[in-house]
Amino acid sequence: MTKKTFMRGAVILAAAGVIIKAMGAVFRIPLANMIGEQGMAYYQAAYPIYVLFLTLSTAGVPVAISRMVSERIALDRPEAAHRVFRVSFILLFCIGIASFSICFFGADFILNFFNGMKDAGYALRAIAPALLFVPMMAAYRGYFQGMQDMRPTAASQVVEQFFRVLTGLSLAWALFPRGESFAAAGASFGASAGAIGGLILVMAIYGARRKRAGASGGAGYGFAKPAESADAEPARDILVKIFVIAVPITIGAAIMPIMNAIDLAIVTNRLTATGWTEEAARGLYGLLTGFANPLINLPQVLTQAVAMSLVPAVAAAYKREDMEFLRHNVRLGLRTAVIVGLPCAFGMMVLSEQIMLLFYPADRDAAYGAASCLSVLAFGIIFLSTIQTLTGVLQGVGHQMIPVRNLFIGAVVKVAVTYVLTGLPEINVRGAAIGTVAAYVIAAALNVSAVRKYTGTKFNISLTYVKPAVSALTMSVAAWAVYSLSSAFFGNSVSTVLSVALGVAVYAVMLFVSKSITREELVFLPKGEKLAAFLEKAGGKRKAKKL
Repeated sequence: MTKKTFMRGAVILAAAGVIIKAMGAVFRIPLANMIGEQGMAYYQAAYPIYVLFLTLSTAGVPVAISRMVSERIALDRPEAAHRVFRVSFILLFCIGIASFSICFFGADFILNFFNGMKDAGYALRAIAPALLFVPMMAAYRGYFQGMQDMRPTAASQVVEQFFRVLTGLSLAWALFPRGESFAAAGASFGASAGAIGGLILVMAIYGARRKRAGASGGAGYGFAKPAESADAEPARDILVKIFVIAVPITIGAAIMPIMNAIDLAIVTNRLTATGWTEEAARGLYGLLTGFANPLINLPQVLTQAVAMSLVPAVAAAYKREDMEFLRHNVRLGLRTAVIVGLPCAFGMMVLSEQIMLLFYPADRDAAYGAASCLSVLAFGIIFLSTIQTLTGVLQGVGHQMIPVRNLFIGAVVKVAVTYVLTGLPEINVRGAAIGTVAAYVIAAALNVSAVRKYTGTKFNISLTYVKPAVSALTMSVAAWAVYSLSSAFFGNSVSTVLSVALGVAVYAVMLFVSKSITREELVFLPKGEKLAAFLEKAGGKRKAKKL
């Protein structure tokens, strides 16, 4: 059995995540201009309900499939791994039918219960088919992830988003003459079309590989249909194991959204209690949730890719009792997440106003108001990257309930800090942002402690945090200097893009200057051997010039 690190898979998933986010921006901006505020209200009334049902049905099961498949592959039992896939596919198919039926046939009741916007029923029914197809796609993704092959997942995600954007915008435009509610339904159906497209692709990849494996007697890949035997793992035992892994993960995925909902009541009530009008309080809360929060999502996409790739790698090493390789992956995983998270955090803190004005040039007052929230939330990226990565580690070694408990403790701290600080007029809505960062700090510290306890991993503080932090600080100084020198000539937008681009280049160079990345780690990346050889050659030339 070849031992694999998670790095190649993480890079593939991260690249797909960036593409998906870019396409998402392409979707949202013209959609809002096309269907107007009322149409977006219908769309926004249906979409969170879809996300809620999708979270409940798929948040934990793909991780469970990934871990269970990886464990069986590690023990050279590919047929058993494939049986996990078949059983989980049936489970997710049944969950998908239930979720689709509830949302499609109960759309009016659900909307009346949540927000009373019955005219959004067309949109909810249009997006309901996605709840049938996405869970089936998740089964395939979990299976391939368990074999530590992230390419099918990444490809299906990009195709899913492509069809979502193309279909959603096309139908919204075509149906707008019939009214905003129909236009919103057309936009919502984009998610269903995307799910169908992604499912077709991942099924085609599965079929092609199964055919290729069958031609070469490929039982070693688990694709060949195994003969039934007395020692075959019972379906009931597989389902029980899936639920044991998936339920805590699903609960954990629901904690922060629930706390954010509670946050709404706390923030607006505390602000009005200290003299703000209700309209002003809602406006301040909108600056936090509508302007600052979305910009924190991109770093999450990158670090979440690390966490997803870590689960099968750690699970396989843990099952083989190869603790040295497991600890290597854990240390490398945390360092990778920190190396990704630190420049995002420092950059957003230093250029918070400039970034907000870049994205929201038409509403300068709101951009300036949200900048202070962004600078606070940006600091939390450092700890959020740690939480996501080490959550993947704990899930991989069978302690999936611990990060849930730690996040819940952090969320309780968040509520307390938010309640106190938002009541201070000089802090106001920034108190909610500080509360979120406090939650991340607590949960990250508890996760580090748990990983050290259950894996015996010791972290090199200098290599993990100090050297990347020095590199990120140097990047920040360079970015700020570029913006200061160029803004008078090129304006905010061009100067911000230039400063970010130069900052990225400076950070990349500093990582090698500070020796935050080693040659051995470079070779794990796609084309990593060529990159390592190029850097060695460049370094040799510099030494020769000095001589």
